Amino acid sequence: MQAKQALIVWGGWDGHQPKEVAGLLAGLLQDAGFEVEISDTLDRFKDAESLKAVDLIVPIWTMGTIGKDQLGPLLQAVKENGTGIAGCHGGMGDSFRMEVEYQFMVGGQWVAHPGNDGVRYTVNMRQPDHPLVRGIEDFEVSSEKYYMHVDPAIDVLATTTFEGYGPGGSDVLMPVVWTKKYGAGKVYYCSLGHQANIVAMPPVLELMKRGMVWAAR
Repeated sequence: MQAKQALIVWGGWDGHQPKEVAGLLAGLLQDAGFEVEISDTLDRFKDAESLKAVDLIVPIWTMGTIGKDQLGPLLQAVKENGTGIAGCHGGMGDSFRMEVEYQFMVGGQWVAHPGNDGVRYTVNMRQPDHPLVRGIEDFEVSSEKYYMHVDPAIDVLATTTFEGYGPGGSDVLMPVVWTKKYGAGKVYYCSLGHQANIVAMPPVLELMKRGMVWAAR
């Protein structure tokens, strides 16, 4: 059986250590039997024909801008060809802030991280019997806590709580891990992963491995 093909494209804001995160995620995919290509340029998306052979795209590109000739083939690969897309933190959930169709595909967009880096919070599994989180216990992390605007169509697998941000000082349940569909393609997102040390946490590695494998065509 031919190995599935994964494409990791990294760049953007260096503070999220995109190169290091790309290495970690590439290792997970290789261990799962994927052939992995790593690119540090968005121009890799320009070749729509070659993207048809890719089973999974993993963007690791915080902020920045993307040209129409780069974004168009990316969206087409997922929506029309069924290529999966999976990623984490700002590398997928805070990319290309002016591109609303990209945000629609992802299913959410970062808007704030109150307290910045180093906030200690709990990640709670919302569907403990779901295969993407089964056996992963709730865990604590000290990192950026992402407050996001999210698509109501996402399937939420894990959440965290923002205390006092709701009406009258009520708590807000915020998605951390979700899946969705974008046309023919499957989408997986995890808001954890501010830097490589967070991605390297055992529960985060497991979440990312399962999510990437699931999203692949």
